[in-house]
Amino acid sequence: MKKLTYILAITSLVSFAQQTPAPKQTKSILIYGGIAHLGNGKIQEQALISIQDGKIASISDGKLAKPAKHDLMIDASGKHIYPGFIAPNSTLGLVEIDAVRASDDESEVGTFNPHIRSIIAYNTESKITETARPNGVLLAQITPRGGRISGTSSIVQLDAWNWEDALVKENDGIHMRWPNSYSRSGWWAEPGGIEPNKKYDEQVKEIQDFFTNSFAYLSAKPAIKDIPYEAMKGIQEGTKTLYIQANGQKEITDAILFKKKNNIQKLVIVGGYYAFKVADLIKENNVSVLLRRVHDLPNSEDEDVNLPYKNAKLLVDKGILVGLENAGDMERMQTRNLPFYAGTCAAWGLSKEQALQLITSNTAKILGIDANYGTLEAGKSATLFISEGDALDMKSNLLIHAFIDGREISLESHQTELYQRYKKKYEQN
Repeated sequence: MKKLTYILAITSLVSFAQQTPAPKQTKSILIYGGIAHLGNGKIQEQALISIQDGKIASISDGKLAKPAKHDLMIDASGKHIYPGFIAPNSTLGLVEIDAVRASDDESEVGTFNPHIRSIIAYNTESKITETARPNGVLLAQITPRGGRISGTSSIVQLDAWNWEDALVKENDGIHMRWPNSYSRSGWWAEPGGIEPNKKYDEQVKEIQDFFTNSFAYLSAKPAIKDIPYEAMKGIQEGTKTLYIQANGQKEITDAILFKKKNNIQKLVIVGGYYAFKVADLIKENNVSVLLRRVHDLPNSEDEDVNLPYKNAKLLVDKGILVGLENAGDMERMQTRNLPFYAGTCAAWGLSKEQALQLITSNTAKILGIDANYGTLEAGKSATLFISEGDALDMKSNLLIHAFIDGREISLESHQTELYQRYKKKYEQN
């Protein structure tokens, strides 16, 4: 019986594999007549976008120029064109089914694991990944979990045969969970009180000792290699970003002081729920924030119930570079809602184009891929999509074309297959 159950489980995983990756672009493409949201806060009405060899060859005003002849002409009149959305701090492709242990590769045992590379466990044929693409999420930062230092992330595009094909930027940064200065007792239905973490100073010292020892090791260049310490080289040299998960005011402050003490050049706060309380310190130290899931409840019962929705504006108004991330319960399945998080930020203070930047150009800058992604500009990757309506509004977000590096990708998924199947059933009645 166990053997049969195992076979059925494997069959169910294989039978609905991800759509076949699109072939390399060979024909020139011209998109004309659409409203182009450039991702940098600007809009181009009646845009002409020429795509050649996987790049945006040009983008111009259709009112001033006539469309040149291309192999494929796409009329986007009345429709909206966007750069591909980017999902940072994501575990897409690392876990398929939470209850099936063999499909869970998001974490490793141990406390300090900077050498763990999430990319080699990334599954390009995940069914969950293909559910994010129909809402415009075309890029993701694949990030490990667990331990104090979880490991090293990499950035991928979401239409590939294997992880090597998917790579956009390999080993971009190391992810660390800062200790909490307080802990909550009880559970969500009956929360208890808030208690101080008596081991907070000890846990911070453990982090400092690891960094001190690793930097000393790298400076000494010993003959015997220590793999975890070797992985810290990029942080010491400033070629990698240190992503620190911290939400509390004290935790964020201590993380920034840690940055200064250890001369860490690139630091991003992940989560950042109370970052607005120390916004000046964050801005002064050139730290970016990947803001935690917007569709959430406030941390405290006496807080503004709308604080999670307003958080992005509070930081943007202070001049901080802000992106949106989606870690938490059911985070892989919720990736498809990333554009609607941005839409909520627009409903609570930001303009639509500012909100769009939270999941395009801002995130691209934070991840260090803005030279090729994040905005619609000549010379950049043709990773973009066309939507019937406003892509930040779940009522009108309806993709009709999507491209990754100029390759038109499939927008089909297991859900769309079921939709078509049962649509025919009701048409027969």
